[in-house]
Amino acid sequence: MQSGLKTFSNWSYHLLRISLGGIFIYSGAIKLLDVKGFARMISLYDLVPEQLLAAVAIGLPSLELLAGIGLLFEIPGALSAILAMLLMFCTILWYGILQDLDIDCGCFSTEELKGQNSLRQALYRDFIMIAVCCFLYYYRFLRTRREQGSAPRLKFTTII
Repeated sequence: MQSGLKTFSNWSYHLLRISLGGIFIYSGAIKLLDVKGFARMISLYDLVPEQLLAAVAIGLPSLELLAGIGLLFEIPGALSAILAMLLMFCTILWYGILQDLDIDCGCFSTEELKGQNSLRQALYRDFIMIAVCCFLYYYRFLRTRREQGSAPRLKFTTII
C-alpha cells in the first residue's frame, strides 16, 4: 500500500509541476507576443505609474516565462517565484473585484473573457494554482524528510 501511494505521489508531483510550469510558460510567452496590449491591460487597473508601465509589461511576463522554465527543470526558487506571483495576482484580482472593474484579467491574453465575472474566474483559478503550489511544497518537504531519514545521522558529543 505504501509503495502505491508513493508512486501516485511521484506521478502526481511531476504532472502538477510540469502543468504549472507549462501554464506560466504559456502565460508569459503569450503576453510577450503582445506587450503593447498587455501594457494597455495593466493600465486599466490603474495600479502602475505610467513611467513604469513598459517595464512591468515586459518584466512580469519575462519573470513568468523564466519561473515556468525553472519549475520544469526544478531550479531552486522557481516555485517560490510562482507562488509569490500568484499571491500578487490574487491581490490584484481581488482589488479589481472590489473596485467593480469591468475588464478582463489579462492573465493569458488581452482578449480573455470580459467583465467582472472574468476577474472572479481568474481569482478561483489562481486559488487552485496556489493549492497546487502547496502540494508541491508539501511533496518536497516529505521527500526531504524521507531522504534525511535514510541518511546516517551524525552524532555530536562534547568532550569535557
